[in-house]
Amino acid sequence: MHQLSKRQGSYRDLLKIPGLFPLIVAATLSRLAGRMFVLTLVLFALAQFSSSTVAGWLTFAAIVPGLIVSPLAGVLLDRVGPTIAVRIDMIASAVFVVAISFVGWAGWSSPPTLFILVMLFSLTGPLGAAGTRILLPRLVPPGALDQANALDIAVYAIVDVVGPAMAGVVLVWLGPEAAMAVIAAAYAGAAICLPHVQHLPGSDPAHTSFLRQTIEGIQMVARQPTLRGLAVSYSLYEITWGALYVVVPVYVADHYATAAGDSVTGLLWAAMGIAGGLGALLAGHVRTTGRERGVMAAGMVVTAFAAWPVGAEFGFGGLAAGLVLAGVASGPINVALLTLRQRRTDPQQLGRVLSISISLNGAGFPLGSAIAGMVIPESLSATFVLAGVASVVAAIASVSIPSDTASAA
Repeated sequence: MHQLSKRQGSYRDLLKIPGLFPLIVAATLSRLAGRMFVLTLVLFALAQFSSSTVAGWLTFAAIVPGLIVSPLAGVLLDRVGPTIAVRIDMIASAVFVVAISFVGWAGWSSPPTLFILVMLFSLTGPLGAAGTRILLPRLVPPGALDQANALDIAVYAIVDVVGPAMAGVVLVWLGPEAAMAVIAAAYAGAAICLPHVQHLPGSDPAHTSFLRQTIEGIQMVARQPTLRGLAVSYSLYEITWGALYVVVPVYVADHYATAAGDSVTGLLWAAMGIAGGLGALLAGHVRTTGRERGVMAAGMVVTAFAAWPVGAEFGFGGLAAGLVLAGVASGPINVALLTLRQRRTDPQQLGRVLSISISLNGAGFPLGSAIAGMVIPESLSATFVLAGVASVVAAIASVSIPSDTASAA
């Protein structure tokens, strides 16, 4: 067994595990594309339609169809295996983003057309999200799982630095169509990396029908107390981020010219991403195992304070400070989430369970975006308050998740 299974090593040692480095590169590229896509979509909608409501509902459409089909995606993931499933997602995402870029170049970017293409783009999302999280614990030894999760979250932080900044710069210099082309290229690059990751086969599809496996996956998540608790607490927390992803660009647009505002928005998310990466790497060394519920709750309370009053009531400096503070808190929250979910999930059921669980955990994001799009015209401050309240309720839900002793009982 690898040295990291006996003692905690460095992140450099971790990346020497066969297949882990290309998986991290593929995850980085695909998540970079995803982060660019969401922000580009919001900024594009604001520029084209001057409507925060359209921007919020487009963000909603980019995520919700994937949540709806996640039980089916989980069964497909178990049958074809996580490596192939992730590749399917990367290729399909590249194709649909190219289609969005083409529609923009052709001058057909009406709201209905964008809604259709964005919804199609979202359908394969659960394959990539769950597939990566299934591959990770299978590639690393158990003793290195906490640290591997921290590295995985740090990748998200890097994406949060580079993705929004790239989206803002490319959008300003080359326009939304070129930004979509860059996003498609990143998805294609992720697909190219995956052949270098160990192929993990799926289960035998002959024993159980596709529909029955889908129903079983839903039942497993519904009956597992930890997964139910995480679905509630983390989806509430994601309402905060869904709201912030819409309200921050609108806030900045109210204070800056359009071109400068896009760049400033990207820089704000970059600062938040750096803070999130530092928080995640620190959490990986401190170890969250056995203390996940408390870590999540504490981070969510900090996030609520960062959204309101810090982000809302202290001007642009307060907004910047609030995003950085929320970023620092997000690192430990996400490491704790991954570790707790992996510890309490049967490895033989990872495909269906994780696909549904991840989708439920992220359900709050599009809801937060849609609600924010409707509240913003009435009051920017009220939107920040909404974001803060969601994280407070999420913290309460986190400490309500059964402890290790109660779960074992």
